[in-house]
Amino acid sequence: MSQSNVVVTEEAEANRPPTAKKKRRGFRVPSAFTILFVLTIVAVAATWFVPAGQYSKLEYNAQTSQFTVTEPDGTKDKVEATQKELDRLGVKIDLDQFTNGAISKPISIPGTYENLESNPAGVEQVPNAMVRGTMEAVDIMVFIFVLGGLIGVVRASGAFESGLMGLTKKTKGHEFVLVFAMSIFMVVGGSLCGLEEEAVAFYPIMCPIFVALGYDAIISVGAIFLAGSMGTTFSTINPFSVVIASNAAGTSFTEGIWWRVGGCIVGAAVVIGYMYWYAKKIKKDPTASYTYEDHEEFVARWGMNHDGEVAAFDLKKKVILLLFFIAFPLMVWGVMAKGWYFPTMASSFLTISVIVMVLAATGKDRLTEKQLVDAFAEGASSLVAVSLIIGLARGINLVLNEGLISDTMLNSATSLVKGMNGPIFILMMLVIFFFLGFVVPSSSGLAVLSMPIMAPLADSVGIPRWIIVCAYQWGQYAMLFLAPTGLVMATLQMLNMKYSHWLRFVWPMVVFVLVFGGGLLVAQTLIYGQ
Repeated sequence: MSQSNVVVTEEAEANRPPTAKKKRRGFRVPSAFTILFVLTIVAVAATWFVPAGQYSKLEYNAQTSQFTVTEPDGTKDKVEATQKELDRLGVKIDLDQFTNGAISKPISIPGTYENLESNPAGVEQVPNAMVRGTMEAVDIMVFIFVLGGLIGVVRASGAFESGLMGLTKKTKGHEFVLVFAMSIFMVVGGSLCGLEEEAVAFYPIMCPIFVALGYDAIISVGAIFLAGSMGTTFSTINPFSVVIASNAAGTSFTEGIWWRVGGCIVGAAVVIGYMYWYAKKIKKDPTASYTYEDHEEFVARWGMNHDGEVAAFDLKKKVILLLFFIAFPLMVWGVMAKGWYFPTMASSFLTISVIVMVLAATGKDRLTEKQLVDAFAEGASSLVAVSLIIGLARGINLVLNEGLISDTMLNSATSLVKGMNGPIFILMMLVIFFFLGFVVPSSSGLAVLSMPIMAPLADSVGIPRWIIVCAYQWGQYAMLFLAPTGLVMATLQMLNMKYSHWLRFVWPMVVFVLVFGGGLLVAQTLIYGQ
């Protein structure tokens, strides 16, 4: 993103804080890189103190139509893929959930946890895990680089500036309408298809708009990340969360769906109402912004750069901007309808980048080939730090898994809730999933690891298994609003926002999810429990 001096609309200028910044005193929260580095060290240290152990894992091989059972000691056995064999193993899941690909990752087999010889990580694993985590995230990183390149080319064409100038004039006095619309889109996308990592693609569209409308970084993250996360928290048919968790729990995702629909509606109303309150607050007094001290840097990063008169919004610029916007609904359609993953999304963005470059190289205000290539490279390079953050967070999970302590935490949590009565049991499950969300920030990853172990516990207290799925969703995502091991740090790095500023804004939403979700869980337990 361009770091040059910025000229924004008159309203944004009026709301821009003065150059003099408030002096900070006391402890200064470290950057995202430092936080993740420290957490990697903590994870390595934990492998020395937390007992090692593991469950046996079950995986379906579509080529041989057999199950592979991997024992805690690493021994692998082939068994027939039959419902009888699943029942013998104590895995209460229908066979077709494996054969149709609904469950593709290894799942934990109940009652098979074994203590193992400690496998502590050495000091050398700190940089090693960071590098390997980054390598595992290469598909997401390439997607982000191509996204940055597309942004750079569109900006260089001048289409952003001329288009946004017209938009801000039309929305004057009704600026929150755009925040509302984006929030609704993200809530629905999160609930239907778990729009999370892909959501980084929306910041380049919306941040310049929010800057031009006089808003700050908090509104940008709130309308995209927070709203999307609230939708995912109350997933209705999200295949990466509620569907895979229901399958792994041996129940149907349609069970309890109306509870989740109701929760999603309430969650959307709360998060949008919260942002409306905050937006009015900073409109009235820009210094009330939680990111007041960094507002100039945010504007410099995301505001539109134009010296003097803005070029006319001619046909070529309209076509370029239209192509840019088309890339995003195309991506959402590909993810939901065609099962696209990051390589395919990156390819579609690259194709549109090439078309935009061809258009920008024509006409009286055409750009040279070198200018366009340089713009693409500059846009991609501006998102290097964001890409690295995603990889570094994955490195922490590698340390925990290879240190054989992730399953130990899961087994300890299982032992903790045994023998409790219904309401207390389900509230403890909510808390357990909240903390497991830090250890395993992947929704699908936590589902296949924990559901085969946790769901059978519902039978012992006489409640339906789908209530455990709800506890998993609401507990894990309350943590993912703020967990450094999740997507939060990459998001904050992208907007150059301090973690402390985000915590100050988001903690009421974490409390809301835990309290509201806990209330729903208790109600479900009292109504459907035996």
